Amino acid sequence: MRATREATADTGAVAGTALARVRRTLALLAESPYPEVWISVRPAGELLAEAAAVDARVAAGEELPLAGLVCAVKDNIDAAGLPTTAGCPSFAYDPEVSAPAVARLTAAGAVVVGKTNLDQFATGLVGTRSPYGAVRAVHDPRRVGGGSSSGSAAAVALGQVDLALGTDTAGSGRVPAAFQGVVGIKPTRGLVPTEGVVPAARSFDCVTVFAATLPLAEAAAAVLAGTATRGAGGGHGTDGGNAAGNADAEGGVEARAWPADAPLAAPPAPRVAVPLAAQLAPLSPTWRAAFDRAADRLRAAGATVVPVDIEPFLSAARLLYEGGFAAERHAAVGAFVEAGGDDVDPTVRAIITAAGRLPAHRYAADLARLAELRRAATARIADCAALLLPTVPEHPTLEAVAADPVGVNSRLGTYTNFVNLLDLAAVAVPAGSVDGGPFGVTVVARAFADRVAADLAATLSPQRAAPPARSGEGGLPAWGPPGLRLAVFGAHLAGQPLNHQLTGRGARLLGPVTTAPRYRMVALPGEPPRPGLLRVPDGEGGGAGHALVGEVWALPPAQLGHLLATLPEPMALGRVLLDDGTSVTGFLCEAHAARGAEDISAHRDWRA
Repeated sequence: MRATREATADTGAVAGTALARVRRTLALLAESPYPEVWISVRPAGELLAEAAAVDARVAAGEELPLAGLVCAVKDNIDAAGLPTTAGCPSFAYDPEVSAPAVARLTAAGAVVVGKTNLDQFATGLVGTRSPYGAVRAVHDPRRVGGGSSSGSAAAVALGQVDLALGTDTAGSGRVPAAFQGVVGIKPTRGLVPTEGVVPAARSFDCVTVFAATLPLAEAAAAVLAGTATRGAGGGHGTDGGNAAGNADAEGGVEARAWPADAPLAAPPAPRVAVPLAAQLAPLSPTWRAAFDRAADRLRAAGATVVPVDIEPFLSAARLLYEGGFAAERHAAVGAFVEAGGDDVDPTVRAIITAAGRLPAHRYAADLARLAELRRAATARIADCAALLLPTVPEHPTLEAVAADPVGVNSRLGTYTNFVNLLDLAAVAVPAGSVDGGPFGVTVVARAFADRVAADLAATLSPQRAAPPARSGEGGLPAWGPPGLRLAVFGAHLAGQPLNHQLTGRGARLLGPVTTAPRYRMVALPGEPPRPGLLRVPDGEGGGAGHALVGEVWALPPAQLGHLLATLPEPMALGRVLLDDGTSVTGFLCEAHAARGAEDISAHRDWRA
């Protein structure tokens, strides 16, 4: 590990501040029995100075949602001031600017501690293919820590950092999460910019996030998402003439924004697919039992669990390394690997060199085959909100990987390799323990249904602890697409007969709301029973207006027009003034409907 640790005087840091968190991290690093986790760490004085600056910004009133948190960055992602090695010392270069993903974390108040170890050039799921050492599982050092984002997951599991960035092409943001017992969010391809990332397979790479808890991982993902450019004069500086490495780190997966119809929540009673029993055969009996317990937790939460033939998914998985797509790895770093020195891992060299011999027609044929498999896979889960999978089929020892590095690695990708190829979102979470170690599952959802995957994952993973104390105020950022706020006061309330018109359109309950004391509520005729909300005209006194209770929901923007089209007379949408002085779109009714209708305003709440 390349690091500088400076002795510093006690600064009187307050618990929950960035300064206190950095001091704790430095203490943990000094004591750690896992030196292989880190490739480089920033000098202690530099970290403490940046933390103090974050605390000062918060004290001055600046809103920094990740203030008080520290993070690690996988060493194939650029962080200005630290070399990018991609796990290969001779490949190293010094970037002039940080990748957008890193810049967004620091802009939100997080302090980057350093760069973490990885399977070289992000080629592997085991975490052992690195000249900086094999990253071990923190609960059992005889076993691998998983890769390729091995150091990032381990740093979170050890409590050295709150958050860590990884990358994921074939499962590298999920396999280490499973082995280390932490959360890994792999967003829909393109939601998080891959600029400033040394590519593994440029068309399928994703930037991912690790955290100890799902709420904290979601907060980081919310900060990371969105299109970006690195700005004029961006790109990488060169260090020793590695211009090829710099060029490779530019560009990446095409940036994508949330579509207007992206769901904001999982449905209240979702159908969730699981593999057929025969397709879970790679699991040992104890691992199969652990997976069945996870499925049972979904059932207990109201889901219908449906066995589905996932062969199109598994066939797509095999294309990633057994087909033409492996050529993308050679396109990324093949020229360097073939000319590289003794610090190129032998297994990595063999994989990337072989990929350079693949004919172009193989790649073209596999593109066509992948399109077929994507259609078939989509059809298999068409009536399901998500697919539940074991993240990995086994947890190998270091010895087993050394004996069969390619075979073991291939098996670990059984349930992960296809996700990016098929353009899916995934959330990997701990789901109990098995054989003395953590057991992890992954919830996979369609592209841009990231919020659905996160909601279902939340029912599976008991949170070990609340998110760490932070020096900033206010809630953590919300992960998911933006929505339009809609106030409801009657039959569309949660649990009421028309609530399905919201939940069926991907709406999310934000919470209760109270109007300003300017409204009346009447009982409208017809089925189902529903109220009508009317604003009392200005100047009409005598206590005619009431403060009425309802709910605010967030609705995908594209769904608002569809909902409006379903409203029967005399219902309408309009602005509703709230008791805090703000206003929101809500359900109202036309004034003529109140004539002769029973006034129920005194109840203040339709349910009452």
